[in-house]
Amino acid sequence: MTTWAKPFTVAVPDADVERLHAKLELATFPDELDGAGWDYGVPLADIKRLSEYWKNTFDWRKAERSINEIPQFTTDIEVDGFGSLNVHFVHQKSEVENAIPLLFVHGWPGHFLEVRKLLPLLTAGSHDHPAFHVVAPSLPGFGFSEAPGKPGFAGPQFAETFNKLMLSLGYNEYVYQGGDFGHIIGVYVANIYGHKHMKGWLSNMPMYRRPTAFSNPLLFLELLTLPFNKTLRDRIAAVQHLQTTGMGYFNVQATVPQTIGYSLADSPIGLLAWLYEKLYMGVGGYPWTEDEVLEWISIYWFSRAGPGAPARIYYELTGGNSHDLFEGTTWTSVPLGLAWFPQEPVRLPKSWAHMIGKVVFESDHEVGGHFAAFEQPQALVSDLRKMFGKGGPAHGVVPGKDGYQ
Repeated sequence: MTTWAKPFTVAVPDADVERLHAKLELATFPDELDGAGWDYGVPLADIKRLSEYWKNTFDWRKAERSINEIPQFTTDIEVDGFGSLNVHFVHQKSEVENAIPLLFVHGWPGHFLEVRKLLPLLTAGSHDHPAFHVVAPSLPGFGFSEAPGKPGFAGPQFAETFNKLMLSLGYNEYVYQGGDFGHIIGVYVANIYGHKHMKGWLSNMPMYRRPTAFSNPLLFLELLTLPFNKTLRDRIAAVQHLQTTGMGYFNVQATVPQTIGYSLADSPIGLLAWLYEKLYMGVGGYPWTEDEVLEWISIYWFSRAGPGAPARIYYELTGGNSHDLFEGTTWTSVPLGLAWFPQEPVRLPKSWAHMIGKVVFESDHEVGGHFAAFEQPQALVSDLRKMFGKGGPAHGVVPGKDGYQ
């Protein structure tokens, strides 16, 4: 650990906790149509139940003590055109001296705690599998990282921030894992810092652009087989269904994040409903407990930049919904692994993932959804071990650091 990185402890002021409870006490709920279920959004009964638990039972101080058992730090990162940003991150080192440096990046509506269940597994030393030094930052504007103060902080800036963080920790070469915006930012890291610094990566939400006759003629021609290819047809249907029924939040946050930000920042009930919908819909039957949900939501509520700031990532990475999430990127030869989880809402045709990069590893899991690190930590760790371990297709990509005792 370099001397400029300062240890960080989560310590929310009592006044902020009291203010949350006061707002919950004064909450006003909307009505609900009979038999609406989930058809119109999160059921009223669910939000009332969680609100009551948040107000009267959930113990933030207990959660805070548990969070503070994880080694956390902050440091200042200079980002070209944006000055210095104070970045919060987890840094859990393995006892294995030549452990593989791993950058883990979360997405929305995630946060740095998605890495928590992975830490003891990834850092464990063994003669049978590799160990990793794990770095898991809070995205700028999320959790306890400072938010950018002006527009334009997009994919290249996130990539620059995290690459500089790894270099500052002495990890000149590293591997990467991410889903959601962690995947999207990974595409930028591979494009800008691939091979020189990022040596390989594993995505648990493999997505990229739709193929066109110009960008990828072979995959475009594959679309002509839709009448005869049930697997491809089902995948395309899933994409269309998601675009029709599951992208309202995306369009709002990609066009008017400031507008929705007022509700998220002022109303804990609004924030709870906005995020809980995605937690519930994005998992593969994972049995969320009230404490897990409310710790998750509380990270957003007590975040440094406030609950409205994270929504802006959609605007910045799409130019206000004027282009796709991968502006300026292309295929790279950085070794790429794909972890397919069946309940992941973003289920593009598998062949399209080969437009991202040089695919050297794939795994198909029987259970799990959008929050793979939280839902199925053992499965995700197993993929990383297989990909970067002895006999794996990306073994030894970080010179001198194979992860074995």
